[in-house]
Amino acid sequence: MDFFEVVSLCSPLCVCVITGSSIGTSVIDCVRGSNKKVGEVPEGYVGDVEVFSGITEGNNVKLVPFVFPSHLEFLELSFTIGDTSATVRTKKPLDADALADTDRTLYYSVMCDGVIKYNNTRTLTILDLNDNSPVFTEHHYSTDVSEATHVDSEVLQVVAVDADSSPANNRLTYSIAPASEDFMVTNSGFFILKRRLNYNVVQKYNFIVTAQDPGGLNDSATVLINVEDFDNLNPYFSHNMYQAFIPENQIGPFRTIGPEAIKAQDGDTGINMTLSYRISAVTPDKYERNFGIDSSSGVVSVLADIDREEMSSGVISVGIKAAQTDDSFKTADAVVSVTVEDVNDNAPEFDQPNYSVTLQENSPDGAFVFKAIVDDPDQGGFVGTLQIIPESAPFSIDSDGMVRVKNSTALDRETTEGITFQIEAKESKTPNNVAVAEVSVALLDENDNSPTFTSDKYEGKVFANQTEGMLLAQVKAEDPDAGPNGRVKYSIEFGNNNGYFSIEENTGEIMLAKTIPLVQNMILEFPLYITARDEGIVSRSALAQANILAPGDSKPQFLQKVYGGTIEEDQDPGVLVVKVNFLSISPEIPVTLRVDTESDKFDISSSGELTTKVKLDYDDASHNYSVGISISDGISGDSAVVEVQVTDINDNSPVFTPSSVTKSVPEDTEVGYNVTVVSATDKDSGFNKEIRYSLRGGEGRFSVDPLSGMVSVVAELDRETKAEYNLLVVAEDQGRPARSATASLLVRVSDINDNAPLFSSAEYQVEVLETESVGTSLLTVTAGDPDEGANGRVSYSIFLQSPPSDPTVFELDSSSGTLRLAQPLDYSQVKVYSLIVQALDAGSPSLTGNSSVVVKVKDVNNNPPEFSKESYDVAVFENLASGASILTLEVTDRDQDGFSNGYFMFTNDTFDINTQGVVSLRRDVSLDRETQDSYIIEVRAVDQPSAGLTSTAQLNITIMDYNDNTPQFPTIPDPLQIPEGDYSEETPGEVFTFLPTDADLGPGGEVTLSLLSPHPLFRFREDGTLLAVGRLDRESRETYELFVKASDKGIPQRENVTTIRVSLMDVNDNRPEFSSSSYVSSILLKDAEEGKLLLTLSATDRDAGNNSVITYSFSAGSSPYLALNSETGAVTLTSDLADVTEDTSLVLTSMAEDHGHPPLNSTAQVVVNLRVVSLVEGVAFRSSSYNFSLPENQPASSTVGMVWASSGIDLYTVSYTVKTHTDLFSINASGAIVTKTSLDREKQEWYILDVEAVDTRTPPTSAIALVRVQVEDVNESPEFPSEVYKASVFSIAPYKTPVITVKASDPDVGENGQLDYSLSANSPYFDVDPSSGVVFVVSAVALAGQTVKLQVKATDPRELHATTKVEVTVQGSASSNDLVTISLNQPANTVEKKVPELEKSLGVVLGWTVNIIEVSSDNRGSSESRTVRVEIRTLVSFISADEEGLVSSEEVTEKLKKQSAAVRAELVKVFGEELHFDVEMTPQSPTSNQAAVIALGVLLALSILGLIVAVVFIVRFKKTQKHEKDSDKESFDIDRHVEGYT
Repeated sequence: MDFFEVVSLCSPLCVCVITGSSIGTSVIDCVRGSNKKVGEVPEGYVGDVEVFSGITEGNNVKLVPFVFPSHLEFLELSFTIGDTSATVRTKKPLDADALADTDRTLYYSVMCDGVIKYNNTRTLTILDLNDNSPVFTEHHYSTDVSEATHVDSEVLQVVAVDADSSPANNRLTYSIAPASEDFMVTNSGFFILKRRLNYNVVQKYNFIVTAQDPGGLNDSATVLINVEDFDNLNPYFSHNMYQAFIPENQIGPFRTIGPEAIKAQDGDTGINMTLSYRISAVTPDKYERNFGIDSSSGVVSVLADIDREEMSSGVISVGIKAAQTDDSFKTADAVVSVTVEDVNDNAPEFDQPNYSVTLQENSPDGAFVFKAIVDDPDQGGFVGTLQIIPESAPFSIDSDGMVRVKNSTALDRETTEGITFQIEAKESKTPNNVAVAEVSVALLDENDNSPTFTSDKYEGKVFANQTEGMLLAQVKAEDPDAGPNGRVKYSIEFGNNNGYFSIEENTGEIMLAKTIPLVQNMILEFPLYITARDEGIVSRSALAQANILAPGDSKPQFLQKVYGGTIEEDQDPGVLVVKVNFLSISPEIPVTLRVDTESDKFDISSSGELTTKVKLDYDDASHNYSVGISISDGISGDSAVVEVQVTDINDNSPVFTPSSVTKSVPEDTEVGYNVTVVSATDKDSGFNKEIRYSLRGGEGRFSVDPLSGMVSVVAELDRETKAEYNLLVVAEDQGRPARSATASLLVRVSDINDNAPLFSSAEYQVEVLETESVGTSLLTVTAGDPDEGANGRVSYSIFLQSPPSDPTVFELDSSSGTLRLAQPLDYSQVKVYSLIVQALDAGSPSLTGNSSVVVKVKDVNNNPPEFSKESYDVAVFENLASGASILTLEVTDRDQDGFSNGYFMFTNDTFDINTQGVVSLRRDVSLDRETQDSYIIEVRAVDQPSAGLTSTAQLNITIMDYNDNTPQFPTIPDPLQIPEGDYSEETPGEVFTFLPTDADLGPGGEVTLSLLSPHPLFRFREDGTLLAVGRLDRESRETYELFVKASDKGIPQRENVTTIRVSLMDVNDNRPEFSSSSYVSSILLKDAEEGKLLLTLSATDRDAGNNSVITYSFSAGSSPYLALNSETGAVTLTSDLADVTEDTSLVLTSMAEDHGHPPLNSTAQVVVNLRVVSLVEGVAFRSSSYNFSLPENQPASSTVGMVWASSGIDLYTVSYTVKTHTDLFSINASGAIVTKTSLDREKQEWYILDVEAVDTRTPPTSAIALVRVQVEDVNESPEFPSEVYKASVFSIAPYKTPVITVKASDPDVGENGQLDYSLSANSPYFDVDPSSGVVFVVSAVALAGQTVKLQVKATDPRELHATTKVEVTVQGSASSNDLVTISLNQPANTVEKKVPELEKSLGVVLGWTVNIIEVSSDNRGSSESRTVRVEIRTLVSFISADEEGLVSSEEVTEKLKKQSAAVRAELVKVFGEELHFDVEMTPQSPTSNQAAVIALGVLLALSILGLIVAVVFIVRFKKTQKHEKDSDKESFDIDRHVEGYT
């Protein structure tokens, strides 16, 4: 409606006043009257409603009621008789809400006031505006709701009313906050319960409910829903599980229970009914009587003590139940897990009381001997220490019972063949129970001893009567090792080069092998080296020498005519002088040696040794002797001479004369001064009389010449340190052994004047009042001199006075050292005197010593303090920290104490000063240059607290600028505007110039602008102008929010950041865009009429304003049947198409052009189908369903098949889409379906795809085709999960005993996935079940102690196969005598399925490893049954082993009988309570003949079996050669044949 305008803004809270020109105009009809609808007007309208014209001049018209008289309160008539027109206008704003009863229609009439009063009745529709908010009838709603209320019940209704009259403005919706999963509110205001209430979780709900009309006006109210508790919940415990720990053998309440004390309460917390407790169950049930519970408190107690060792488990579960006292059926349950803690009430136990082991001798330290197993029935088993008794035993024991060698040296079988000791096991916990086991270790021999010859050397002789084979000598070696290790064999290692000798290897007898040619007057010697070697695996050997002598004819003679020898004097008789060598064949032919001259002094032995018969003296007798000697064998002889020289020995000590000397030397004696010679003499000769001197004592200040004995000074002497030295001079000769003597030397040091006097203090100090009188003694100085006599006498004098005066102010007594005042003192003139005093001794020359005396003159206060300056100028920065110091005022005072007791005074609120003159900023004050930039302060200095003298100074403080102000931005328009465009750095666009300010000075007030983070489209110029430097496209983005940073140049730099908004003004840079590239419409000719709307073109322009205003036209093609509205784009018919008689398609090109400068445009195709009969068109598949298949494992992008759909006409194209399994399949534009990944038939065989075809019509049409894809199976090889399987079996295992199950997997399905197992190579010992893959025993007796490697093959029906290796260790230590057989009243197949559980159960009871060898059915019953005879009996044969090997069947049988109850308890866990078992006794043969028959039968069966196996292998070998292709079949037949004999 363009006839009115809004003159005041409409708001939901005010009345809209709308004015405008008249709504309607009409010509009054005073002939017939009239009835007309004026039109519509929004409520709130004020102004002319209708203008009536055509009133005959002079006639009168009136405004009269029409139907509803009250409606005239809104209208009035403006008319004056004589006027030809009258105007109906409003008296007050029109209100649609007041006219709600008349459907917001205002009724009035203008009557012609003539003879006949004709009414011109009118109705005016008032359009309702949303000018009223909803209002709740109550501000607060509340209700009580039981928690038992059913879901979907209405619990409360809230009501709000909206005064607007139209449903469009008064229709209300309700919402609640916060959102709730428990309640919802409907649009009728009902609160609906959406899920069950729980009083224990929420007791009340508080909501704010909001009523809102379609225009967004709303009102709110509060809602309170109280939840009422209902007795519908059972009690509950705080915890479902409690834990208690009690020691065994104890009764009474539980001491601790966790996680807290047992407590239950009523689930209905609002009712909270009292509860009673009871024990509901105890597991195991045999402990029911051991526990009790207090019915009121829930405290659980132990009523009867419990022995933990009797328990199968250390935990007892006590079920407790709490019930409401008003309703016993409302209960809660919990469980108390009671852990019975162990008490150390059992002694440890060894697994056997005595251990007997063998050990190789010489086993190294740490070698394992055996393991002693210690157990303790108490919890945790044995916890304690193990030790060997006695500790001297060569063994140690680890904490785990491992006994090891501790001292390998003691493991010598040759010393002891066995060692016995004890192992003590002692508990760590009190009462420290002890157990002891005996251990016997037998040492096994090791070849650790080499043969040992009985002699180091053996001799034999060969004479002229030699014969071959004669015994010459016999060697013998012993070896303490046992067996072969101790058996010795002999051989000649070397020395038998000519082959004269041989040796018997067992006896060691050396014999002459061939005749030796003898040499006259010579004994031939043949050293033979004999080896003795034991027969150990690693043999050991020893070597001995046998010398064989072969003497010829004898003629004794000396080898020299003259021999020489020397001997020391004074030797006892019998000393060897020399041994003479000679030729003889003695002792074969004895010879005699004799001394011919000097026989009284010398003697000679038969071996030629010349010795003395008396002592020889070098000093008193001859030094040389010529001794004649001779040799004779009685027939011939020879003679020689021995020259004997006697040598001196050191048998005399040096002698000093005199032995004591005293000498005096002055203390200033120079180093090197000779004090005296102290010499000694020695009677010996040669080296024995040569003397060397040394010195003892003297503290290093003296030395002695080692040759002359001259004592000299080698260090400075100081009498004052030491006045005399006692020296000891030592004289030592050069004999061996050396002999020595000593002499004493006393050296006295005489005094010289070498010490200056020394004052008692380096400085003396004294204070003197300036008023002291002349002559007053001030102090006494003293000096000492360590010299003697005159050298040590001291006199005193003043050497120097500072400051000097004449006469001197002080005098010093020369003898006493007393310092006296000689002149009056004046503090104002001199405050301190410094004196240098001297002490002078009386020596010649005299020596002096100096000291200083400081005399301080004490003052009286008479001088005022003085500032160092009259005025102090200081500058500080305004950011000075509170309490910081500024400067220190320097003040002096010429009085004695200076300004030390002074203080300062000034008055200032900003600064402060302390007693040291430090001016500082007050702690509660901060500076601001911008507020005050300088201060002038007067400071007073007072020199003492009372009656002090003062002075003043001026303090000028200048405040320097600190960068403490942040730059400020000016007022910035929002938004900043710039036309969109292609800006750049070269051609930027100016947006706005910023002029920021900063109150600081200097660099701190200089401000630069930048963007907070670099922006590709904007930057700042130096003058603060924001530039656009990139392409700005309003259609991509209309506004930009930028963060502008203003930074000063101060230190520290301060920054301010503001946000600006840059808005882009539109430029016509976008063409109009049609909503579709083509528009199609179809119409039946029978429906055609002029003006019929066929379709509407729709184009949009991303620009704004006139740039986006679009005008439509046809740019190509034309039709007389079509018209195009340039503004709306509506394409309509221009006629009823009466002249069209057949289907016709009209194709035109439409153009949309905007109103920009210059204008831009775009085009679209328009197709109008004029149809005679039908309009049905659309895309369709050639077939509604397709079936395709492809092999599995094909690579991605493999083609599955092709679909095809048509749009019906060539104007439209078709596109395809896969709607399902899009992760596996795709489709291209031509309709070819391809895979995205490889498909696996084993995962899924069939895929059902929905393929959609869509054409380019507007709107488009679509069709769906169903595509079935089958994945065809491709045979794949099977796989084993493991390359090697390992298993073990006893050699006694019977036929068909399972060893291990191998399992291969085949990814194929159906028949291709069925596998057949076989051995790659046939084995007479093992075979495999073809279907299950169980490898079983054929016969393993011959493989005891060996490891057999098998290769198992899994083959699918298409001959693809996989192989794996099976390593079977055949344990051969077991025999049929080790088997133990029990019978069970269970079917054999049931027992076979539970073999692992059965082995584990038997192992638990027996404490050994149990291996079941055979399970067989036997229904004959048991000959020695301990249970009721039953019909079904299965025999189970097994063996048991511990760490040391197999356990005998007798021991196993005995243990089964002793622990039969425990055995049954374990077996019941496997087979149930109905189980019975018997221990089958090995039947005793009545006669030995029966045993023989059985043995022969077994041997015969084995022989036949062996023969059959041999024949089978021969036949198989030949057939394999002859028919390789049929080998699998023949192998199968042969195996079946062999099984027939089994």
